[in-house]
Amino acid sequence: MRSDVVKRGVERAPHRSLFYALGCSASDWDKPFIGVINSYNRIVPGHMHLESVSRAVHEGIRAGGGVPFEVNTIAVCDGIAMNHPGMKYSLPSRELIADSAEIAAQAHAFDALVFICSCDKIVPGMLMAAVRMNVPAIFVAGGPMMAGHIWVDNEERTVDLSSLFEAVGKTVRGDMSEEQLEMITRAACPGCGSCSGMFTANTMNCMTEALGMALPGNGTIPGTKSERLDLAYRSGLQIMEVLRRDIRPRDIITRNSIENAFAVDMALGGSTNSVLHVTA
Repeated sequence: MRSDVVKRGVERAPHRSLFYALGCSASDWDKPFIGVINSYNRIVPGHMHLESVSRAVHEGIRAGGGVPFEVNTIAVCDGIAMNHPGMKYSLPSRELIADSAEIAAQAHAFDALVFICSCDKIVPGMLMAAVRMNVPAIFVAGGPMMAGHIWVDNEERTVDLSSLFEAVGKTVRGDMSEEQLEMITRAACPGCGSCSGMFTANTMNCMTEALGMALPGNGTIPGTKSERLDLAYRSGLQIMEVLRRDIRPRDIITRNSIENAFAVDMALGGSTNSVLHVTA
């Protein structure tokens, strides 16, 4: 196993001692070490629930006979960063995410990796890291956000971030009151998940599935549904099978799979930012 360099032999006694500090037992030395690269934080709605997704992944890894170790990367919410100088930091964060994931995985000699991501620059950043390292890997997204609901003239209407963008324009033109805008603002983003709409995040998560790097449903199961945790658990199990069969990202991500992913993107009416990210 790749991880033998940090756990086998007399000279690795200091390494093992540090792993004991983490709660490992002697029986863990015979098991694969699986890195869980998580992008959980409390500033990005698409990432605020990734702790629970990660717990399910951990359970799947342990059930499959592996030992999970979690590390974290940063994540930028493009929705919060846009329309001010903060947006200049969004795309560079992709490279930082790729580099930090690679550093953590290589420094600790993980045998395989589970990437937990959701939003715009995080998914491609982690994909870049996976392909560069070419260590067995699987992706798990946090899932899309559900749409919100408002009542207008005794009629229920569905609203989302696209509805809010349109409402801003109507308010600026004087076609909508600020009170109506506030009603939509409060309802458009009702909870966790990547922004409801075929923006970059949901597009890239669907494309990751189409590329073959995630299980079916990765791009479409809402973040609030219990099926999302089931997917995370099964992904933890699946990475053990991927490792056993020694399937690497470069075995999966080929010219054909990339062309297939772009076809899926076009069929879904997804974001054209996919060109910027997949070609990277």
